[in-house]
Amino acid sequence: MKNEVKIHEVDPSLNSRRSFLKLSGLTLVTTGLVLAGCSDNDNDNNMEDTSLPGVRNGIFDLGSGDFGVLTYAYALEQLEADFYTKVVNSTNFNTVFNDTERQVLTDLYHHEVVHRDFFKAALTGALPDPGSQLLPTLSFTYGSLNFNSRNEVLATAKALEDTGVAAYNGAGRLIKTADYLLLAGKIVSVEARHASAIRSLINPNSKDFAGDDIVNMSTGLDDAKDPSKILPIAANFITTKFTAKYLP
Repeated sequence: MKNEVKIHEVDPSLNSRRSFLKLSGLTLVTTGLVLAGCSDNDNDNNMEDTSLPGVRNGIFDLGSGDFGVLTYAYALEQLEADFYTKVVNSTNFNTVFNDTERQVLTDLYHHEVVHRDFFKAALTGALPDPGSQLLPTLSFTYGSLNFNSRNEVLATAKALEDTGVAAYNGAGRLIKTADYLLLAGKIVSVEARHASAIRSLINPNSKDFAGDDIVNMSTGLDDAKDPSKILPIAANFITTKFTAKYLP
């Protein structure tokens, strides 16, 4: 059974100046992604072209190049959107988390839903045959994770956000189209803000928001990991089977 992600109606009072990121700004960023996607007509509708995502030998493969990276990002954004949807819809969300934590988690929920939906729109507009080449809605599992446990939720959020930043950083070198690379850079900057925010909730007033476990002290740069390193981590949460044979 496919997971159904519902849109959570949040308390309007949370949309205040306390928000560290505004949804409107992300909408502008990701609207550009849709326009960029619609303008790319370089690939033909041939499944022997490994740059195209789609079903090969009975299982969906992400493809390679720009389309492969966008589909890879779409898979990861589906995971993050699903996770935060479950967080903000958890039974005791309003009592388990304090005001600041609810504010941050609700912001992150909105951002990840925007990212997911706009990657889907970009690919739908860009792929020659999106009906057969668009990654399907994925299904997820979180094992024994208790969504009513502050510590467990924040620890999982930290893992997902750190992984997401490393994933975008590692995939950047695979993007050939300048517009896609620019927009991926804008999105990864938002993901890095997410990671810092979650780390600050876990350990307030510490250096953990940019700890040396994720920022290389000699280069001052965040971790960067290839898809082959990221997807096995994501596979702990994603139950829908797919392959990435043409991504490094």
